[in-house]
Amino acid sequence: MISLKQLFYCGILLFIVLKGNAQTSKSIVSVFDKTESIKGKPQHLATPFNTAGDQLYMVGNQDGTFPDLGWHVKGEMGGIWHHPIKLLDGFEASISYGKEHFNLDKADAFINYPFGNKHLYNTFSDQITMERVQFVPDNMGVIYIEYVLKNRTNKPILLQFEIKAISNLMPVWLGERTVMIDGKDQSNYDSKNRYWVVKDANNSWYTVYGSPLEGNSTKDLGAKLHKPNTSKTSTQYSIMLKPNGVFSVPFIISGSSKSKSEATQAYTNVRANAFKLIQKKKQRLLQLNEKSKVTLNDKELSTAFRWLKYNSDWLTVNVAGMGKGMVAGLPDYPWWFGGDMAYSLKGLIATGRKDLTYSSIDLLHKVSEKNNGNGRIVHEVSTNGAVYNLGNVCETPQFVSLIWDVYCWTGDKAFLSHYFPAVEKGLTWLIDKNDADGNAIPDGSGMMEIHGLNSEMIDVAVYSQKAFSDASKMAKLVGKEPLSIAYQNRADVLREKINTDFWVKEFNSYADFIGTKEQALQLADAAIVRADTLKNKWAVTELQAAKLKIQSDTSSAKKGFVLYHNWVVNTPMETGIATKNQAVLALNTAQKFTNSFGLFVTGIDRNEEAIKEENSFASTANKKEFTYTGTVMTLPTGVQVVAENNYGRPDEAYQLLKKITKTFSYALPGSIYEVSPDYGMMTQAWNIYAFGESIVKQFFGIQPLAYKKEIVIKPSLPKALTNGKIENVPIGSNEISIGFVQKATKDQFAITQKSTGWSVVFSQPKGKYKKWVVNNRTVAPKLVGDYEQITLSRKMNTLQLLK
Repeated sequence: MISLKQLFYCGILLFIVLKGNAQTSKSIVSVFDKTESIKGKPQHLATPFNTAGDQLYMVGNQDGTFPDLGWHVKGEMGGIWHHPIKLLDGFEASISYGKEHFNLDKADAFINYPFGNKHLYNTFSDQITMERVQFVPDNMGVIYIEYVLKNRTNKPILLQFEIKAISNLMPVWLGERTVMIDGKDQSNYDSKNRYWVVKDANNSWYTVYGSPLEGNSTKDLGAKLHKPNTSKTSTQYSIMLKPNGVFSVPFIISGSSKSKSEATQAYTNVRANAFKLIQKKKQRLLQLNEKSKVTLNDKELSTAFRWLKYNSDWLTVNVAGMGKGMVAGLPDYPWWFGGDMAYSLKGLIATGRKDLTYSSIDLLHKVSEKNNGNGRIVHEVSTNGAVYNLGNVCETPQFVSLIWDVYCWTGDKAFLSHYFPAVEKGLTWLIDKNDADGNAIPDGSGMMEIHGLNSEMIDVAVYSQKAFSDASKMAKLVGKEPLSIAYQNRADVLREKINTDFWVKEFNSYADFIGTKEQALQLADAAIVRADTLKNKWAVTELQAAKLKIQSDTSSAKKGFVLYHNWVVNTPMETGIATKNQAVLALNTAQKFTNSFGLFVTGIDRNEEAIKEENSFASTANKKEFTYTGTVMTLPTGVQVVAENNYGRPDEAYQLLKKITKTFSYALPGSIYEVSPDYGMMTQAWNIYAFGESIVKQFFGIQPLAYKKEIVIKPSLPKALTNGKIENVPIGSNEISIGFVQKATKDQFAITQKSTGWSVVFSQPKGKYKKWVVNNRTVAPKLVGDYEQITLSRKMNTLQLLK
């Protein structure tokens, strides 16, 4: 029986609910139904997740909590961020009824979706279960959270639902450089609008949060003990759960670094339109996979590639006054990097994201021009515009090659015309400011951030060679023939020097660097300490022998040295400038520096005892400070995948790509960590490079020349991929789709393009096939160098190639 007291509360609650729902959206829970999702593993509930939009994102743990996490601004990289400011450290929920009280801080499961996520709380009570769902609308600095309470009994339950929120209005990393000084958070509850308004005392920074439901008790609980500028608040809601009933509690958080009105407007908009907004976001996210849509007999590879498209969207950050671009990774790198973009955007453009590729390049170019003005590309810039590093030497040539790669995909003459002056300036800076001895090899830091590695680095030389080669093509297209010739001459000189001066036959490897005897000895000593600290006896022995050899060398000439076996020694194969003989030797050497997840960043970090184990790196690292020492990373492995494919080794490339894929959903469902398998950034931008470059451009072999209305298709398929297709690949004004079946006696391809007036050149190594049947007619392919090729002009083409 229901008591009179319960009936009284039911009447009050019905009035409150109706009053609240008059200005709120309907529940968003149904939008998550029958949608692709990935459930997390119980053992990783205490690891991070993200809920992301382009103007706000939230980082917490999969168990629903918000611990202090991150190292860039120590303990502050989690919570809710609306760049260039943080809004909240997080929030906590609890339920009380009768004599029971439950803190909802231990979700039983976490489920990730392309457009949001869900926490399940099924075991805290034998009478009530709960779901927490959340999403961030597009183009808005606001997040919508919904708690869904379910009564498991056939009796009504009157309960108190409490939400505690911890505001922490503070600036992004390097805020002090732009006079962003954190002040005390001041909290006030607006009873009319049923939300808290929190302002930073020193700035016009605001966060607005609350529920459309009537809060029957509100409290300001002061600051967190170790964070005096924060503000902790509590709001309680009386809820009557009907027998076997369901009740939803919306919770909305918005913010602004400019004004209260901007924050309240976003709050009000989402309060009224959450259902429509999440439907719109869901549709947009799922549509991302319709371009460059890959279906393979290897479903794990297809799934990882699909979700990396979603990951790329999660890493989009749009900041007023800065622009919209793909950031490096969450939680510690939610800003922009020159080097990261060079890799990420090459993979991204192959997935059809011309919009994000263009806006990211525009942002990077503008920041670099503002801070350098000489063509040099910045290394790292925070979301407040403060540049940490004006640019390592490698990033300027990487930017040049990125422009060429994107132009080949889009054929956009205005794009090339706009950025070619930056290409010219950048290469002038590269030559004039970074080649003190005039030997054509630029000096300075590359991708490896190891103290002392700043002489003539292999990756700087390789990316410079490629930049001059790519710039030569661009110069010719913009009518600068003499400049084109000069660029190509420099590219040819660099190629020769890389394959001679950097090659170290003793190791069957390219050198880490070219330097003097003194430089080599200093680096050898540092490498010995590093290897000894990691207890890698084989590396200590090798390095001590190398040191003795260096000491006994009476020559004063600079030369190439192999000390660290850094992953960048594989860049000559990544760009395809290594000779075939050198490439095979170097690729085989690189295999020695892998484990079951991929390639070590620094080869001397390889631990022979653990090399075959597949353990969590995060749980075994046991480090007080964040470090990349001893790590296997997705970028080095991805570069190696591309390198293997470049030299006709798709099976080796496929095995490496599978090592990366093994880390997909290892800790965060739907994502691949920066450091394999579960360390560093839990969502990392450059992962799309390994998949977009290798699957689209190499396995399927799509190599566009959109400015010529020509698409070269040069498939290089591993044996393990017996059938598959890629659909709707945007190239200029055209789209192309390719299907394949590999059999013992023949290979079959179906190639479709949407536009007329384009040439499709299908190319394969000389002698690979005995007979070519194209559109049911036997044809004789044309021999061009070491390849046989045919040109297809139809919209639909079938090829049967007999082995």
